Order: sequence, then C-alpha cells, then structure tokens
Amino acid sequence: MATDTLRNHEERTVNGKVVVGIGPVLPEAVVNVARHGFSVELSADSLAIIGETRLRIEALAQAPEPVYGVSTGFGALATRHIPVELRAQLQRSLVRSHAAGSGPEVEREVVRALMLLRLSTLATGRTGVRPVVAQAYAGMLSAGITPVVYEYGSLGCSGDLAPLSHVALAVIGEGTVRDASGQLMPAADALAKAGLVPVVLEEKEGLALINGTDGMLGMLVLACHDLDKLLRLCDITAAMSVEGLLGTDKVFAADLQALRPQTGQAVSAGNMRRVLASSGIVASHANDDCTVVQDAYSLRCAPQVAGGARDTLAHARRVAECELASAVDNPVVTLDGRVESNGNFHGAPVAYVLDFLAIVTADVASMSERRTDRFLDKSRSHGLPPFLAADPGVDSGHMIAQYTQAAIVSELKRLAAPASVDSIPSSAMQEDHVSMGWSAARKLRKSVDGLTRVLAIEALTAARALDFRKPLEPSPATGAVHALIREHVQGPGPDRYLAPEIEAVVVLAETGALLQCVEEVIGVLD
Repeated sequence: MATDTLRNHEERTVNGKVVVGIGPVLPEAVVNVARHGFSVELSADSLAIIGETRLRIEALAQAPEPVYGVSTGFGALATRHIPVELRAQLQRSLVRSHAAGSGPEVEREVVRALMLLRLSTLATGRTGVRPVVAQAYAGMLSAGITPVVYEYGSLGCSGDLAPLSHVALAVIGEGTVRDASGQLMPAADALAKAGLVPVVLEEKEGLALINGTDGMLGMLVLACHDLDKLLRLCDITAAMSVEGLLGTDKVFAADLQALRPQTGQAVSAGNMRRVLASSGIVASHANDDCTVVQDAYSLRCAPQVAGGARDTLAHARRVAECELASAVDNPVVTLDGRVESNGNFHGAPVAYVLDFLAIVTADVASMSERRTDRFLDKSRSHGLPPFLAADPGVDSGHMIAQYTQAAIVSELKRLAAPASVDSIPSSAMQEDHVSMGWSAARKLRKSVDGLTRVLAIEALTAARALDFRKPLEPSPATGAVHALIREHVQGPGPDRYLAPEIEAVVVLAETGALLQCVEEVIGVLD
C-alpha cells in the first residue's frame, strides 16, 4: 500500500471549499459543509490510494474463492456466492432494499454532514470503491444536491444503514433529492441539471456506501459545536441572574473553585467572574449590611452544573475525534491488502456520548429555569415586582414565559432517557445487538434546541430585572447583553404579545449574537 499510516493527514479548508484527504476531516469542516454550503474536493493522494485499493478488490472479484461483500450476499445471506453477471444487480438491490426509511425528512445539514463523513471514509482507501464513486459524493455536495433521508430506519448497527442507503440511491440516479434551492425533484433530474452522471455500482461498492456511523457522528459533531457556544451563553445568563437577584460573586472565587479541581467548573466560574466584573449592582450590596447569608443553589452552584456539562462535552468531543479519524466499513481493506470482516460499524461509542450530552443538556436547562422562577417570586427576588409585571394584578409580566421554560425542561428530561440502553435484534438474529445511536442523535438535536430556548428566556427575564434595578448599573458585559436585547424587545411596560419577543431573543441566542456582544466587551470566554 502507498501509505503506512491510516489517517495521518487533515482536510484543508480554502475559500469556501473543503479538500478531503486520507486523514480525518476536522469538526469545523463538518459544520462548514453541513451548514454553510462549502464545496468539497478530493485530494490527489486520496484519489491515488482509492485507485490502488480498488485493484485489490477487482483481483478478489475474479478469484474462485468467495469473499464477503465482494462476491457474496450480505448479512444473514452472506453464505451465498454470487456469480459475476449478477454482482451489479446485487449492489443495486442492496441499495434499493435498504433505502427503507419512513417519516419526516431529516434536516439538510444532517444529510450533508452524513455525506461528507461517508466521503471521508471512502477517501481513506480502506473501502475498496473506485475513485468515480467518491467523486460522485464530492460532486453532489458541491452542487448542493441533498438526498431525501427519513427520520426512521436506522438502528445504529450496521451503522446508519437506511439513511446512508437513501444517499447511495441518489448517487445511482434513483430516489428523490432537493437541489441547492430546496426544490424537490427526482435524483436523476438533479444530477443531470448539475452535469453529474449516475454511478453504476460494481463489486463491494454498494456495501461500502451504507456501512457507517456517519449520520449519528455528523449529528454529534454539530451538537458539540452548538453546545460549546450554549455553555458559554449559560455562564452569561447565570451571571445576569446572579446580578439581577442581588447574588454574590464571591462564591466564584478562583481559590474556592481550586478546592475542587474539576476542570469545567473552574472554567465556568472564571467566565462568571469576568462577566460580573465591575458590576455596580453587585457592588451595591457587597458590604456588611447585606442580610443574605447564602444564595440559592441555582445561583451559587451554577459553575458546578455548567462545569460538569463542559467536562461531559469534552469527553464527547474526544469520542467524536476518534470517530472522525476512523475508516468504518465492513468488510474493510486493511493496509496490507487483506479484506476482513469486522464490527467497527457498531455505533455504541457514539450512542453513549449522545445520550450523555442529552442528560447534561436537560440539567443545565433545569437550573436555568429555576433561576428564572426566582425572578418572578416577590418573596425570593429581593425587591422586584411580582412576575416582573409593570402593574402587578393588571399585568402578568413574565409569568407564562416561565411556564414555557418549564414545559421545555420537562420535555428535556424525557429526552434525557437514554436510547443506547435499548436494543432490538434484526436480520434473522445476525444483528442481535444494536446501538440505537441514530435515535440518540435525533433526540439530542431536540434537546439542544430546547436548551437554546430556555437560556433565551432566562436572558430576556434577567434583562427585564436589570431594568427594575435602575439606577444601579450592571457590569459592562451584562449591560451589553441588556442593550442588545433592548434593540429587539422593549423594556417593562403594559403586557405585550410575548411570543415574538421570546423568539427574537431565541434567534439572538441561536445565532451566537448574545455571546458575541459579551466577548466584544471582555474578550473570548473559555
């Protein structure tokens, strides 16, 4: 073989294009291709190793001895030797029969991430496909052609079979896709419109296109990207709540955090100290006249919870990095030219961290909701009007905004129930244990959206509380958040239609604008 290492190169991102090589794609490249429409190109070294490995498959295809995936059936039918004249039909039949998904369409960004990651595995040369097959994936991604993939169909072992099969179906010119404008059309028409030619699959190629953890991995990478920003936003909203509820920042002192040297906790506490620095509101009660002995746990212990979530995210990222550096297929072509069956397609490692992230996402949201609730209770808000209403009794203020938070948090707790503890045997008991990683990924996407909304409502409520604390001044960082929110949502007054105001701040949270306005004032948060 031309290389003595598996994945020792990284992809390159240049001018809106990701160049996929033998080595792993970076998480940032997955985000750029999935969400920002970056085009994709295969490197010369990857095309060379793909072609070299293909020669080995072609030699085995001519051998009299059956080789799994090359000259045999698949799964429970792997014992049947397939004659040469039926092998192209075998590949088509495999893709067609496995493209058996059902339900709503999966989001465009998920399908593009899945396609890029399958291409990344093809680029290693370990799958045995021809260069033209890999180039077909790069061409579809660059043309913005997105195969229609459905919600249900993957058990997470052998990888994401049904979702990957719907993509492979489009590669051979069948099934349904959406073009770059989002128009639904037959795959053959979209390929022709883009100047692409359907691929006629040969030995091993159909199997190579559908055996992988690419769907669940793509969703894990996207979730990690989002949660990194949301956990920093959580430190900001928690700091705003500490400030607005007349809490103390003394409990976040570095020496106190060092007594329990949890990495994420220290980072979160450090962020909160920076966000609260120079707060006139905090300074106003930082004296011996303050009668509050200890703040509630939702304030005092914010770094412990958000920090634990950070540590969980760090673990999930390590798993994702290993998976991005993997060549998942079955059978696989080894570096010394053997074609070997294996179990690397099992999604358990990815499924576990997807579930773990759903658990911490629910808990971070739960604590955020508790802080919001304190703002609305006059017995716990230290002088704020009931429900932050302009005219309590006539107005309800943010009463029902907290209901919305509570409903979301309750849903997040249900979504935190792990999918990976489930398993349903399939394929005549050949696949007698499955990971359910796709299901774990699908529910995590809902959890990330829910956390975004919960934090947005906390920010909206805390900003309203800061209005009621005037003439005391917030910190420069929280003041920047307050000012940005006030560009989109009016301050206290008679009750208004609240849903659009919540949605406006959700957009600010989702796009990273709330985080950005703070980092423009105090620098990048950790």
